[in-house]
Amino acid sequence: MTTTESAAAAAGTFELGGELPVHRLGYGAMRLTGEGIWGPPKDTDNAVAVLRRSVELGVDFVDTADSYGPYVSEELVREALYPYRGVTVATKAGLLRTGPNRWIPCGRPDYLRQECEMSLRRLGVETIDLFQLHRVDPHVAADEQFGLLADLQREGKVRHVGLSQVSVEQIEAASLIVDVASVQNRYNLVDRSSDAELRHCTEHGIAFIPWAPADAGNLAQEGNAAHDAAVQLDVTPAQVALAWLLQRSSVMVPIPGTSSLEHLEENCAAGGLELPRPIVARLDSAA
Repeated sequence: MTTTESAAAAAGTFELGGELPVHRLGYGAMRLTGEGIWGPPKDTDNAVAVLRRSVELGVDFVDTADSYGPYVSEELVREALYPYRGVTVATKAGLLRTGPNRWIPCGRPDYLRQECEMSLRRLGVETIDLFQLHRVDPHVAADEQFGLLADLQREGKVRHVGLSQVSVEQIEAASLIVDVASVQNRYNLVDRSSDAELRHCTEHGIAFIPWAPADAGNLAQEGNAAHDAAVQLDVTPAQVALAWLLQRSSVMVPIPGTSSLEHLEENCAAGGLELPRPIVARLDSAA
């Protein structure tokens, strides 16, 4: 397994939108905020250090959102990484925050436009590399939400457009209005409920960004598939879970998040871990 400073780069690359290459093992900046994804972190210096270390380890794709904090995560990303120098920053809009661990979909076009403008300001850029609809608001016509994303792209405020926690039908509906470069759904060893969406993305060359990617659930317990594989390979179950994702599809771009430098190092090292076929087969059939 790769142990160099460019560990994450060993995962290979994917071209977002067919033209923006990023390493396939990224970093998710949600957990840099306070408890409940609310307010600032207890240790801002540590949060900045984690972001900077991720880039040293080969990460060049960082995923955040206006709702993380809210706003705190984007501000930390700018403080740590601006002017970015080859790092692709993705953000999201479409969730209101009314308190710790509280999330309310809001897809009104005027609100999404406002949040895009504010993200541009917080990140200090003229164009957002990847702007994702955090959730499709069931109380607003989907075409209006997708159309606003297309407008932002035409205006040059957004380079690529993504969707989060969507169905195949929603991806297809959005694709009639705007080019969909990425889909971000929950997906990991123990939650494969988005298999249909992953297949769709693989067939159409759309980046699939799994959130909660390192979760191995009870498969990490002694005697279970991820634990046994980790023991055999002298790695951690989380590294097994990430490597399994990377081998599952060429469009997979995991974004494990952590506020720990130690866990960051472990996660990035998974970029160079290749699971033997018998282990992959056991993991495939385990959940």
